[in-house]
Amino acid sequence: MRLTIIGSSGSFPGPAGPASCYLVEADGFRLLLDLGNGALGALQRHADIYAIDAVYLSHLHADHCMDLCSYWVARTFHPDGGPKPPIPVYGPPGVADRMARAYGLDPEPGMHETFDFRELAPGTRGIGPFTATLDHVNHPVEAFGIRLEHEGAVLTYSGDTGVCEELVELARDADLFLCEASFHDHKDNPKDMHLTGSEAGEQASRANVRRLVLTHLVPWNDNNRTLTEARSTYGGPIELAESGRVHEITAGG
Repeated sequence: MRLTIIGSSGSFPGPAGPASCYLVEADGFRLLLDLGNGALGALQRHADIYAIDAVYLSHLHADHCMDLCSYWVARTFHPDGGPKPPIPVYGPPGVADRMARAYGLDPEPGMHETFDFRELAPGTRGIGPFTATLDHVNHPVEAFGIRLEHEGAVLTYSGDTGVCEELVELARDADLFLCEASFHDHKDNPKDMHLTGSEAGEQASRANVRRLVLTHLVPWNDNNRTLTEARSTYGGPIELAESGRVHEITAGG
């Protein structure tokens, strides 16, 4: 399994890259985890955007889904050969109407002729070659964390979340845990919204993950401070998500 960081900026695009978007590849299948604002442009440096096989949207805040509107334009109005074949878009209940409203479309047909919308629910399902386990995480809107397994390798992506037991279980013994760390410690942070660096590290320690990559890094934060906070609670390999960085994920590696 291969993970490419397309965008890791939290809440809005930053100077070093776009908002949340991650490309996961296995057996020739290309899955996007989130497609936040600014991500479609950066994605074109790493993949043929017409070769994407499916899109997963963890929740419907703009920094995780809004570039699906741009992707709809790209797939619907291509000048050579017309519309591209529909691909699955997995998202929380109401995803199809939310994206239609975002582009000012009537709900019917909305974007249904371009995307095969499939609503998420807790549980296990197949997405291409991956076994995907989903559960709700702790955020003001309905949001999901996801665990992807392929040939024994495990990648867990938190999406946006505060501390919750569901995330620990999704990340249990993961080979790579892509975890948000939006807040800093010792501030009056809103409850049940995001993790601090130390909270991300604590969730990783409890889950016994093998490698931690911190993401959803808000541009006004000090990323080195976030990294230091995470290291105070997690003793394994840890790094900051960086746009363009590629991670090879193997079982036990």
